[in-house]
Amino acid sequence: MFIQTETTPNPATLKFVPGETVMEKGTAFYENAEEAENSPLARRLFGVDGVSGTFFGFDFIAVTLTDQDWEDRKTDVLGAIMEHYTSGDPVVASDAADGADVPEAEDNPEDAEIIAQIKELLEARVRPAVARDGGDITFHAYNEGTVYLRMQGACSGCPSSTATLKYGIQNLLKHYIPEVENVEAV
Repeated sequence: MFIQTETTPNPATLKFVPGETVMEKGTAFYENAEEAENSPLARRLFGVDGVSGTFFGFDFIAVTLTDQDWEDRKTDVLGAIMEHYTSGDPVVASDAADGADVPEAEDNPEDAEIIAQIKELLEARVRPAVARDGGDITFHAYNEGTVYLRMQGACSGCPSSTATLKYGIQNLLKHYIPEVENVEAV
């Protein structure tokens, strides 16, 4: 197995591309070892000193370190990924994907059409773009003109995530959906 690595806009996160499907459907995001109970791969990755987050997309694994020191840890992470794929264990042992561990906030039923438009734009325009950088952005809630989104993977804690959120996503949503006034991360 040949695993490619790619940098991301977040210097603490590297994207690992194993050349095969990682998640058949959805995504999985773990911010600590306790959350990784249902994922043999995430547990292996959190076993590497300094790993502070993992994100699994369709065909990639994004790993975040606490100190951004990839020089010594890249080999350890590659080893953990190789060990996982040779073990035959599943990436995620249950169907807990796509942020299933984070409940969506209650939305006003009168906003159902606006929410559907927001979700459609996120799915078609935003999520594919941020996946190329090793992350994901998912809808959390809409309330009185404000859209709340969850940043995952390389997007979580990325120095450029605020600019992406405010100047990219907010402008896109405001352009197509006049009711949107603001976008915030949760």
